[in-house]
Amino acid sequence: MGIRFDSVTVAYDGNVGDVALESLDLTVEPGEVMALLGPSGSGKTTALRAVAGFVRPASGRVFLGDRDVTDLPPHRRGIGMVVQQYALFPHMRVDENVAFGLKARKAPRASKGEIRGRVAEALEMTGMAAYARRYPRELSGGQQQRVAIARALAIRPQVLLLDEPLSALDAQLRSGMLAELARLHRELPDVSMLYVTHDQVEALTLADRIAVMDAARLQQCGTPRELYRAPKSEFTASFVGGANLLPVTVGSGGVDFAGTELKVDTGGVVAQARATLCVRPHLVGLGEGPNRIVGTVSEIQWRGATHRLYVEVGGHTVMADLRELKAPPVHGDEVSLHFASEDAVLLPAGVSHG
Repeated sequence: MGIRFDSVTVAYDGNVGDVALESLDLTVEPGEVMALLGPSGSGKTTALRAVAGFVRPASGRVFLGDRDVTDLPPHRRGIGMVVQQYALFPHMRVDENVAFGLKARKAPRASKGEIRGRVAEALEMTGMAAYARRYPRELSGGQQQRVAIARALAIRPQVLLLDEPLSALDAQLRSGMLAELARLHRELPDVSMLYVTHDQVEALTLADRIAVMDAARLQQCGTPRELYRAPKSEFTASFVGGANLLPVTVGSGGVDFAGTELKVDTGGVVAQARATLCVRPHLVGLGEGPNRIVGTVSEIQWRGATHRLYVEVGGHTVMADLRELKAPPVHGDEVSLHFASEDAVLLPAGVSHG
């Protein structure tokens, strides 16, 4: 079952001048993982809550499959939901927590044996079968989140909503849970997932497509590769993957950056227009090469497998992520950087949102 937002607007306290989500048109295909990615206040959680039924749109409609659920209460929508706080009952064992949703929904007139079977199935799916008799206080944060996911899966939803489900976990647990969610996606190919996060790594790792949100609006939607290779705005370029965003002036055969002519595809942008050149740091090389620019090292950071160089060029900072260097330059050194023409994307100046 898919999800469709049809021009959905959500306003605070019904005040149309103070919107939390503005005119969202977006479709999540059946079996797809769609990540809603953006900073705090971007509208991503509001969109998820509109699907869940916790907020009502001021205008527009929400569909699950072909069913208009805009006016239905949450318990009649047949969705599973996982939030970052886990929301487990401390006085209930793991199996009781997982069964709670089934009992509350009376799903659908299930017998005690059927409920036990669904609980066991959900715990097995999330790797928590051995912990069924424990209490939440006896589990780690990652284990508690698995129980929360098991509780959502026990009702056998066709739509699973996940609201920042990993933000309370440390980096190692987060990585492990991402792998578990990816495995669940493979094992539940008919379940659509709407995944809210501000973490680009989570979105890039898990999602089939990413909807980039900012200022209550959808900025761009596409596959991770599309957003990374062909951003349509400075906001998308900087938020998905990080980028050098260099102010340039368009010439007849390329662009001018800080007095240096660079050969890139101008994409039909008129000559003498101002624009922004987007180049990913890992695509910038050190030394001689095409589109060479010269500057002074202002900072260098060792990141294990790579060094990141910050190079000042004509009052602007250019970042380069390089494989670990045996003899890296130091602060104040003059260095040459370069990049291939096909690795640069030209964005119209001033377009910070798509």
